[in-house]
Amino acid sequence: MTGIYIHIPFCASRCIYCAFYSTTSLDLRQRYVDAVCRDMTMSREIVRDIATIYIGGGTPSQLTIDQLHQIFDTIYNNKVYSITANPEVTIEVNPDDVSVDFATALQQLPVNRVSMGAQTFNDERLHFLRRRHTSAQVTEAVKRLRTAGIRNISIDLMYGFPGETTSDWAHDIDAALALNVEHLSAYCLTIEEGTPLHRMMKGHDVDEETERTMYYMLKDRLEAAGFEHYEISNFARPGFRSRHNGSYWSGIPYLGLGAAAHSFDGHTRSWNVADIHQYIEGIEQGKRHFESEAIEGDTRYNDILTTALRTREGLDLNRLSAYHRDYCLRSARQFIDDGLLKNTDGHLALTRRALFVSDMVISGLMLVDD
Repeated sequence: MTGIYIHIPFCASRCIYCAFYSTTSLDLRQRYVDAVCRDMTMSREIVRDIATIYIGGGTPSQLTIDQLHQIFDTIYNNKVYSITANPEVTIEVNPDDVSVDFATALQQLPVNRVSMGAQTFNDERLHFLRRRHTSAQVTEAVKRLRTAGIRNISIDLMYGFPGETTSDWAHDIDAALALNVEHLSAYCLTIEEGTPLHRMMKGHDVDEETERTMYYMLKDRLEAAGFEHYEISNFARPGFRSRHNGSYWSGIPYLGLGAAAHSFDGHTRSWNVADIHQYIEGIEQGKRHFESEAIEGDTRYNDILTTALRTREGLDLNRLSAYHRDYCLRSARQFIDDGLLKNTDGHLALTRRALFVSDMVISGLMLVDD
């Protein structure tokens, strides 16, 4: 089984926290879609038995319905590709893009899962983030998607805003639960270097203790509501885990199409140029501009470690070579003694206490060059 990820970098405006590659040059949309579709005809051997398709961004809902039809027609009509029965097909959307016409048009596409960036249900914080939508539009978008027959909806939330209280966060959790969606992802507001938020927040301290309280409040509230906490930042109702993201954490090969998209064939990781003009011009000339690296030895160990330990099931130590398994267990000993890791039947996993400090624990197990 493999997956396809298509990066749609277009945004009507940029959010202040975003460090992903994006552009507001909407006039390039058709030329870009043409290039992505041509890129599919230049597909690599990685593309076989496609079980998941993920249209991410950026803002894929900034494409026209005709452009989305063009992408899916190319995927399904490409003789090199083989689509499995009942694939998971996800598209990311902004709430304000989900008009009645857009939601209805999704019925004509193979999309069966929608991921929507809600971020917060507080309009002042949405304005702070430079988000285009309002909290009311999130609720309206969910209703429209349900009417259109979408039975698998995920929403993204953020916490850790400047001045945000635990009561504020509890309100956001309540609002999210009231939507009865199948999946929820939640991320602490991260101040990425080079973003407008980074420049705005210089000199401001982060209240990590409040963020920790918010994280465990989310975990406890969602689990009490019947959600499974299956990955550090992801929660799903039974049967609704993200299959596509799960492939990343399990080391399953995937093909990335579009500017800045990554691919993995099981042995090599590659990434396309993070420049829409270079990407388009390269594809138009029949060549891809990308870089790659072999995933083997210590690099492979670090990759497996950093993905598998994010999941509820943890790291199956049998996936490691004898050398790396021995190194991992020796490095894990202190974390196990400190109650941050547990080894159950050959599976190394984070404990509840370790979830909020997972980066520290995982980095302590990694092999780094001197």
